[in-house]
Amino acid sequence: MPENIESYGLDLHCSLILKEYRELNPVFFKAEEIIRKALEDSIHSNGIYINALETRVKTEKSLAGKLDLKGGKYGGIFDLTDIVGARIITFYSDEVDKISALVDRIFDIDWANSEDKRRQHELNSFGYNSLHYICRIPKRLYSNPDMPQINSLRFEIQMRTAIQHVWATMYHDIGYKSGIEIPKDYIRNLNRLAGMLELADEQFSLIRTNINDYRRQVQQLVASGKFDDIHLNGDSFASYLKLKPFTKLAQRIAAINQAEVHIASSLPFLEVLKDLHFETLGDVERMIREDSDDAYALAVYQIGNTDIDIIASTIAIQDLCLVHIIKNGGGRDALTHMFDLLGGNPDYNRDRAERVLTAAGQLSFSHKK
Repeated sequence: MPENIESYGLDLHCSLILKEYRELNPVFFKAEEIIRKALEDSIHSNGIYINALETRVKTEKSLAGKLDLKGGKYGGIFDLTDIVGARIITFYSDEVDKISALVDRIFDIDWANSEDKRRQHELNSFGYNSLHYICRIPKRLYSNPDMPQINSLRFEIQMRTAIQHVWATMYHDIGYKSGIEIPKDYIRNLNRLAGMLELADEQFSLIRTNINDYRRQVQQLVASGKFDDIHLNGDSFASYLKLKPFTKLAQRIAAINQAEVHIASSLPFLEVLKDLHFETLGDVERMIREDSDDAYALAVYQIGNTDIDIIASTIAIQDLCLVHIIKNGGGRDALTHMFDLLGGNPDYNRDRAERVLTAAGQLSFSHKK
């Protein structure tokens, strides 16, 4: 059973507002449902990855407390803008602006009562940073003649980064909820912390921007074929693999048995290539150019007399690496180490290495100096 409104000890005006809240409770929860779905759909369709999306309807007890403190400033329930609220927490500061643009497209914004607290600090001050929009649900998004109040209701959407959210939560808990005046030394320390968090927010966004710029540069270099200028790492190797550099050799090997090529990822071989001291994509290109015929000869010896009819596409880079190791003087231990890097049973890997050495011993490249 809900509490008697009189039990809150409010004056008549505030008690009437609380009564309105009870009567319109279904409207508030329907609005929350519409707001959440609209935000989720828009964020997902625009490919934005966020930390959290929170929505809520203010509880009656919380509203009664607010009315007790400053109920005289509200003429009625629709003057309150935080009965229904949403909070979107992003990872990066530039994404707050992207989210705000989505919110602007979805809802009608009450610009006069919206606030960008990020721009309210003086040059030498730090603190709460967040973007607050006061919104309405437009009829183009939702309309119901049985619930016309839903388009009059104003609600608040807060947009901030995860770091800004940490600060807001800490400050609310330490500085606001306690009800105790905080000494100036503590305020100074809080402001120092706020400055550090603001700097961290900026640096995370800057680092991500620099990484994205680097990835675009790598993709352009790969596309241009300037492989000697491209350092071998996860990003560059992934971009390189999009060119399908090992496909020709894989298809040539599969043709030995008229086998089907099963596509598998060559990314695990990055660790092998680094272990072989390959530093650029140019090193990989030279291996393909210099060792493809010998890798094909090794494959012929291994599968030529079998009935294998499905071959993984990674057989090309695998045999290239095996040939490269043998040509550079590697023996059973070096081959075993390569198989260990790729995973599998260590004991079985030694047997595999021995079989590769036996096969290579019958081929001319293993005798080259």
